[in-house]
Amino acid sequence: MDDAPRVPGYTRHEYGDRLGATAVLRIGAAAAVMDGERLLLTKRTDNGEWCLPGGAIEPGERPAEAAERETLEETGLSVRVTGLIGVYSNPDVVVVYPDGNRVQIVGVVFRAEPVGGEAGTSAEVSESGWFTAEEAARLTVIAGHRSILPAVFGGELYFDRPDG
Repeated sequence: MDDAPRVPGYTRHEYGDRLGATAVLRIGAAAAVMDGERLLLTKRTDNGEWCLPGGAIEPGERPAEAAERETLEETGLSVRVTGLIGVYSNPDVVVVYPDGNRVQIVGVVFRAEPVGGEAGTSAEVSESGWFTAEEAARLTVIAGHRSILPAVFGGELYFDRPDG
């Protein structure tokens, strides 16, 4: 798999068997915001890939609060978390930031609904859009979110199975 960043000099991914053992864990939260059959995805400015809006959980913050806050900060859209979709973490993928920090992401993904505003852009998001499952499948989606999209569209619970 191509691990070169889509935007030179920015965030990239490294792949390898249990490579996460060489990195630190970072806990994050994301929102799967649905509008009917369409899912909100954002295009990251740091690597040019698409993802669910989300980011790091701050100390003293609940994961669901982080998902709502990050969605607002990144897109300008206010959302309300309505349920849990799942937890993902792949020990074979490490995110490498421009400053050299290497992390294995542990992400909590929540189902959410829009409650105010409109999805737009920010310093972290160059584009945002609403996509059907078929449209999302044609996008370059970040490694951590690629495998969870079928559960998002299928209304299922998701977790990374230990047997791969």
